[in-house]
Amino acid sequence: MLLNSIKEYDNQYYMNTFGQRIPVAFERGQGIHLWSTDGEKYTDFFSGIAVNSIGYSHPTFVKMVSDQLSRLIHCSNLYYIESQALLAKELCECSCADKVFFANSGAEANEGAIKLARIYFKKQGMPEKYEIITLQKSFHGRTITTLSATGQEKYAKPFEPLTHGFKKVPINDFEALKSAVTENTCAIMLEPVQGESGVYPCELQYLQKVKELCTEKNLLLIFDEVQTGMGRTGKLFGYQKYDIEPDIFTLAKALGGGIPIGAVCAKDHVAQAFSPGEHGSTFGGNPLACTAGLAVMKIIKEEKLSENAQKMGDYIKETLMAQASEKLPVISEIRGSGLMIAIEFNVPIAPHVKQKMFEKKYLIANVGDKILRILPPLIITKQDADDFISTLTEAVNETL
Repeated sequence: MLLNSIKEYDNQYYMNTFGQRIPVAFERGQGIHLWSTDGEKYTDFFSGIAVNSIGYSHPTFVKMVSDQLSRLIHCSNLYYIESQALLAKELCECSCADKVFFANSGAEANEGAIKLARIYFKKQGMPEKYEIITLQKSFHGRTITTLSATGQEKYAKPFEPLTHGFKKVPINDFEALKSAVTENTCAIMLEPVQGESGVYPCELQYLQKVKELCTEKNLLLIFDEVQTGMGRTGKLFGYQKYDIEPDIFTLAKALGGGIPIGAVCAKDHVAQAFSPGEHGSTFGGNPLACTAGLAVMKIIKEEKLSENAQKMGDYIKETLMAQASEKLPVISEIRGSGLMIAIEFNVPIAPHVKQKMFEKKYLIANVGDKILRILPPLIITKQDADDFISTLTEAVNETL
């Protein structure tokens, strides 16, 4: 179908939640590349917002998912599901979690984590412990409750009144966090690296103090790893870079390689708080989604993609910093962890650079006027990184 026809149908029939979209539609992908309906080849350095971490049409993924698709897509959670049990086992054996629950998205996973934290204390005879402290600039989802947890007013304001019981404090300000804790606090929930707001990592000492505070005050520590999980930061899970273990962590995005799936992962003593009937999902953990998760786990492990994310992330950041002092003085800071990277300018050119990159057939994103956000597939090579940096240099210079 021609792009103009797609746009016409979209304008007429789709709710306008995304505004004016970028003028392209894709019909196939291979590796780190996408081909548009016009036959143009693009290089994806945003991975469908950190979803397509194994790239497109990976043969292992395609075979496993296709085989499952031909046999069984869905059956009720009233019955045992082989791939669900195997993926839960795989995730627990690779992490600090003892039990897993599967949902359909990151927002659903975070909603499940919030429910679990609250019911955990209620069943211990402490119903007054229900408040959760989150961080300013955080993003936890678009349900009413996960909007309540999100530390960005622009997302939540139109939908007030929201779910009661959330406090927000600045990232990496331990004293502010400590002061916010009361007898009503049940948990602290945070992203190890804030993604949507511009890639802001939590500092090592800060998170270690947060963990100590949770132990001291009998609080649960929840990590939202919807974006940082599955190798993105250079470790399979973001918490592994900090030498601490959360009581609960959530996954989604890259876990399914493009098939919708989310996960609530928890230590056993916390997970036991859920009794039969207190949480559930019709589609969550279905055979197709869990097979996709198993394929992604297999590929990440066999191809050492977490290690590649660390190696290529370091290379991109170091190379760009060198460029900043020589060819690109408009770059003021490079932030990130693994292949979760922000490029911040000292002048408001980010939207223009993103547009220039699109014209050069690269897909990236901007956050506001000064920040570019890149989330390339974890399969990129040094040559892919060099090509991106060269193209970015051209785009910046053409913008100025």
